[in-house]
Amino acid sequence: MNRHRVEHDRSSFHAARCRAAALGAAAMLFAQAAFAIDAEMAAHLERGRAYAAQGRYAEAKIEFETVLRFDNLPPDVRTQVEIYEQAARQALDEGRPLTAHGYAEGGVGQYRVNSTIGTNTFGGSDRRDTFYNVRAGGGMNYALQDGYSLNASLDLRLRTYDNADSRDDRDLRWNLAGSKALGEDNLSAGFRGRTSYRGDGNYRNDVSIFTDYRMRLDPDNQLTLGADLRRRRYPEGRERELSRTTALVSAGWVRSFMEGSGSFSLTGHAGRNGATSRPDGDSSVFGATAALDFTVDKALSWGGYLWWERDFFASDAVHFHPDTLDNTVFLRRRDNLYEVGAYLVWEFMPTWSLRPELLWIRDQSNVIGVNYSSTEIWLNIRKSF
Repeated sequence: MNRHRVEHDRSSFHAARCRAAALGAAAMLFAQAAFAIDAEMAAHLERGRAYAAQGRYAEAKIEFETVLRFDNLPPDVRTQVEIYEQAARQALDEGRPLTAHGYAEGGVGQYRVNSTIGTNTFGGSDRRDTFYNVRAGGGMNYALQDGYSLNASLDLRLRTYDNADSRDDRDLRWNLAGSKALGEDNLSAGFRGRTSYRGDGNYRNDVSIFTDYRMRLDPDNQLTLGADLRRRRYPEGRERELSRTTALVSAGWVRSFMEGSGSFSLTGHAGRNGATSRPDGDSSVFGATAALDFTVDKALSWGGYLWWERDFFASDAVHFHPDTLDNTVFLRRRDNLYEVGAYLVWEFMPTWSLRPELLWIRDQSNVIGVNYSSTEIWLNIRKSF
């Protein structure tokens, strides 16, 4: 073979490799440039980072949420902002349209059933169980052009009790949605789901289609509007008659105060449960959630929340009552449901935090058997990725 021919072939091959490398680099730069041209998104992310750097976490959260969407976040504002900050760093510093976060946590706690007319009548108020829990998951936000993005999340929760008579809890939650940044506002729509273990090999499945609209009024105030249509299905077992379809609307307000160290939120909701075969029939519901969060410093925060719902059922039904001649009563069911929670978060080293939490539940009803109350307290260690 001619030596000049060999050298020419080698030179051509080398040139082709150089062109391919150049094209690959150009494609990458083009993709990053195409992502970076959304100046409005970049401005919101930069302002959010600036607020966070000053310790104004509540204002940072409101700013970030004009362009970012993550589901199943922890309750404390400071950790939420750290997740948003990580996404902002990935987007701005690394030029990545795909931003993501992950977490894993575990710990030990105690579950206690409190005395109510229901537990006093049917038993159970003496239950005191230690449990061990594990939780893991994460979320992603993929930025497209013109302020559009795709959002997804997974959240797996497991709980095992030290009492063989108590069923273990298994719960998987997911979210898949799209969103659009609209200046100071953000519109999202998509699907949510949840699968929960109910004991005896039975599961409960929830699937919903939802929309949510956030409005940033100013650095300290955010309004939200939402609508949700969901189906709760018990495929098998004694709870199957509780399957239902629910339509809900909601409106909320978030307020930052104390120069961004404090956050207060208030949300109201109302809707209708369409029962499949529940003896008490359909029900109308309305309620509210109030939450308060304080950031002490970059490592410590605490807060709490109150959730309440009122259920009006549509049908009269026969229920147990111990004070009547035949131990039955014919009535229309009315429920008041309450949840009160409190938490403390201490980040003892970067990405590691200690999290004691308390949850009190009270189901109050004119139907004796529905009355219930419990108190849970647990201590978890969380690792963020």
